[in-house]
Amino acid sequence: MVDIHDSVGAAKQQANPQLALEEAVKAALARIKHKFVVMSGKGGVGKTSTSVNLAMALAGQGAKVGLVDVDLHGPDVPRMLGFSGVLDVDAEKRIIPLRYNDNLSAVSVESLIAGKDSAIIWRGPVKHSVIQQFIGLVNWGDLDYLVIDAPPGTGDEPLTVAQSINDARAIIVTTPQEVSLADVRKSINFCQKVNMAIFGIVENMSGFTCPHCNEMVDLFGVGGGERTASAMGLPFLGRIPFDPRIVACGDAGISFQEKYPDTPVAKAYAAIAEKVMAG
Repeated sequence: MVDIHDSVGAAKQQANPQLALEEAVKAALARIKHKFVVMSGKGGVGKTSTSVNLAMALAGQGAKVGLVDVDLHGPDVPRMLGFSGVLDVDAEKRIIPLRYNDNLSAVSVESLIAGKDSAIIWRGPVKHSVIQQFIGLVNWGDLDYLVIDAPPGTGDEPLTVAQSINDARAIIVTTPQEVSLADVRKSINFCQKVNMAIFGIVENMSGFTCPHCNEMVDLFGVGGGERTASAMGLPFLGRIPFDPRIVACGDAGISFQEKYPDTPVAKAYAAIAEKVMAG
């Protein structure tokens, strides 16, 4: 198992290990064409589910994708991808990401700790270092897309991403109701203050088709994300309907899009992935 504090490898042998790490980050980013950080103003809006399914949709269209889980206190990406192993290092002391398929690989702090239910109690500087290592000291190779799953809010993790990846673009996830939209506006203001471009807004859990009568039920309202995008002058990427099966697939580490390819949810993610690739 990798010890995250020992994985700096060659960088630790430099006179200035932080400078060496920053140079490693630049070298890794130079081999990645497009970088996206998936954010949300609050928890419970399906941000990680959106990150994972967007990465799967991009990989399903033939792109080489890396997924970085920087939600350090609540890392769920490994479970949603069905990962059970731990990260290892190669001969050059670079972290080897866990591979979901030929086009998608991922790293997460959960894949570094023995106890999956262990609490991560880190202050800001340690978080900053770990996130930089997940970018610069991972053997990503050449990628078309790097998707970064950030924790809710505007704390240390998204700030580190903004400072480390100056061409990262934000995809902000919300649900339709006003309590989520108020926090989304804070995320938009955060991006503006740190000069992070916003690629667009996704409205998640937007409608539910009753399995008995096939009528659409607006569990959390509808259209709030699109109205917010319009009011703030931002692109609206699409609506993701609510489907209980996506929860079950996430818990089981099974790809919803592969199991239910003809559902509105799968088609919505495919459409958003097409917008990402076109943009």
